[in-house]
Amino acid sequence: MGRAEERRARQRGGHRAAPRRRRSQPTATATGSPSAPAAGKRPKGRIRRLFTWKKILGTFLGLVVLVIGAFVALYMTIDIPAGNATAQLQSNIYKYSDGTMLARTGELNRESVDLAEVPKDVQRTFVAAENKTFYQDAGVDLRGTGRGILNTLMGRGTQGGSTITQQYVKNYYLDQNQTVTRKLKELVISLKLDRQKSKDYILAGYINTSYYGRGAYGIQAAAQAYYHKDAKNLTVQEGAYLAALLQAPNQYDWALATDTGKKLAVARWNYVLDNMVKQHWLDAGKRQAMTFPTPKAPKAAPDMKGQTGYLVDAANASLEKQLVAQGSAASIGDAEALVKKGGWTITLNIDKKKQRRLEQAVTDQLTSKLNAKKRSVDGDVQPGAVSVDPATGKVLAMYGGTDYFKHFTNNATRRDYQPASTFKPVILAAAVDEGAQTQDGRAIGASTIYDGTSGRQVVDHGSKVGFGPPNEDDQDYGNITVQTAMNQSVNSVFAQMGVDVGMDKVMATAGKLGMDTKGMEAVPAQTLGSMGASPMEMAGIYATLDNHGKKVTPAIIKSAQHKDSTVSLPDPIGDQVISRTAADTVTSVLTGVVDDGTANQSVASNPERNGQQVAGKTGTSDNNKSAWFTGYTPGLVTSVGLFGESAKTHAQVPLTGATGLITTGGGRINGGSYPAKIWAAYTFGAMGDVSKFDLDTTQGAAVQPTYTPTTPSTPSNTPSHTPSSKPPTSTPPSHTPTQTPTQTPTQTPTQTPTQTPTQTPTGGITNNPLDPGASSGQGFGQ
Repeated sequence: MGRAEERRARQRGGHRAAPRRRRSQPTATATGSPSAPAAGKRPKGRIRRLFTWKKILGTFLGLVVLVIGAFVALYMTIDIPAGNATAQLQSNIYKYSDGTMLARTGELNRESVDLAEVPKDVQRTFVAAENKTFYQDAGVDLRGTGRGILNTLMGRGTQGGSTITQQYVKNYYLDQNQTVTRKLKELVISLKLDRQKSKDYILAGYINTSYYGRGAYGIQAAAQAYYHKDAKNLTVQEGAYLAALLQAPNQYDWALATDTGKKLAVARWNYVLDNMVKQHWLDAGKRQAMTFPTPKAPKAAPDMKGQTGYLVDAANASLEKQLVAQGSAASIGDAEALVKKGGWTITLNIDKKKQRRLEQAVTDQLTSKLNAKKRSVDGDVQPGAVSVDPATGKVLAMYGGTDYFKHFTNNATRRDYQPASTFKPVILAAAVDEGAQTQDGRAIGASTIYDGTSGRQVVDHGSKVGFGPPNEDDQDYGNITVQTAMNQSVNSVFAQMGVDVGMDKVMATAGKLGMDTKGMEAVPAQTLGSMGASPMEMAGIYATLDNHGKKVTPAIIKSAQHKDSTVSLPDPIGDQVISRTAADTVTSVLTGVVDDGTANQSVASNPERNGQQVAGKTGTSDNNKSAWFTGYTPGLVTSVGLFGESAKTHAQVPLTGATGLITTGGGRINGGSYPAKIWAAYTFGAMGDVSKFDLDTTQGAAVQPTYTPTTPSTPSNTPSHTPSSKPPTSTPPSHTPTQTPTQTPTQTPTQTPTQTPTQTPTGGITNNPLDPGASSGQGFGQ
């Protein structure tokens, strides 16, 4: 009987039907006996009795009540503090290595503006970029804050997720420290601030206190720094870029960004505008027609004229990197903010006397000869130089440009120009360190014979793969030693050598020596120095060679102290990265470049040399857009670069014809000209006592060869044509050295082999579609 029938029966006064049997009761079997309990059924265990759902729920609710209680206690005890962002700002003091004053900075580049002065669409770009729910939320993002606290506790760093209110509280009321206590305070203050102040008040505070890069705090300073206009005149496109900058001011700054950084900046800019369309703040049709508003060139801050601004910026960049490395800041953007807030005393490794001497050398040898009114190309010449102590890694002098006010980019640290033939010593270092051989089994060293025919197709075990770089002025050298090839900077020889060694090994060696090889392809074109590098970088590489293979990382900062703490700086001298024999062999070979090669006229014949032993290498990039000389004595390494940069468009342009130079090379500025002259004028006046290299090698121009090199016994490839010019003969230098080296070579580096081979040594590379510059016109040279 169902329940309905039961109920009706009771209403009629009838008897209640017998209850249905419960499923758990035993049932009778066919024989009338009750069935046995179901198999596998066991009484509840002790663990099940202990962890019942009621107990678990009760524990959870207890924890929730405890957390709520703790939060209520925090909310009751934490008040909105007085703003400290302005009150605690201090000057930064910068000193030379001897403790004398270099510069003082500290006037905060900020001018707060009323929100009413900022166009409404520009205001919304910041909301679209950082916090789309800003006008609806309670001032906090609980999930983001919880995630940030958890990551801090677990040592995972930081993540985004903070609201505009929280970021304003961090900027204005608190600090950038990544601690649980600070995050909890941020949460409470943000909730209270949102209840007490209007959204417009909070948004105005946020855009007026945020850091945008270029030393600009607040939207007014940012508008001037990036677009040279007031905030009230910003367009929505320009506002979107400034809003995008807040995520990574240094990385997205158009004047400093790498190609990757620029792509990320444009992507962020698009993200901001697309969000505005989604929020119905921007018409989709107008959005589609918008183009990226390229920022204007940066302006220098006051009191940073001459070389001072370059030195201060380089010191700041180094300090910011270290703050991130040691965990004092979560990102470069946060580190920039910490440094710009002031309170730092930063002592540089810069030697005041050497700094002045380097500046004077550039003036005497180059800039005094430039006349942009007479020759427009003279206005495109940008010099840069870095001088390093190889024993300590200290950056003793730096030349960043003609004037920080006139040229904001630091030519000493920029990496957008090719180092050209100054990369060739890295190839030789890789060959000796790896114990590499030519493809017909000959050990590669200073006396190894290679075919120096211009444009010769490089081969890889008999196969041409499409790379045959011309030598400078398309000169043929025939069969020559590696020593002569280095002296004369013969491209065809080092292109083949790179493939013989293995380009992966060459680039690995470059990385070990100090070159930033991230993202570089290990292709044969790199043997021409077709990557980007800075004078700072090249000075570090050559300092490592000078330091017998122990890694030298140029350090511009001697110490950095804050009012509350001291930064621990890494040791500039690292581990042995290549063998001493390899490093010393390269040094020995590079002495030949000075005494009997491309640097002979400017360096070896300098009257102030006074017998000083020198190693170095010249470099001239394709189309003469850069020219280099990086050289060293036992106690001083200096890299000098000249870069062709259009004074109007800032694009890379040739240096050809600068200073009115007219030579057989068509007015080309070679590494052996002005860069080498600057190097010599500076070095020979700053080096101190005359010294000799202490070399552990039996190869190169600085030591006496133990045998006369001969041609390879089993070459396999025949030259495709007869060289158009004879190999250089053993011509003595055009000057008489004032001091004879302690070991007199029995063979002049450029001596023609006593036996002319009838076949070309094997090995090579050819037309690789992945090989940029495989068909470069004039080619890289001296």
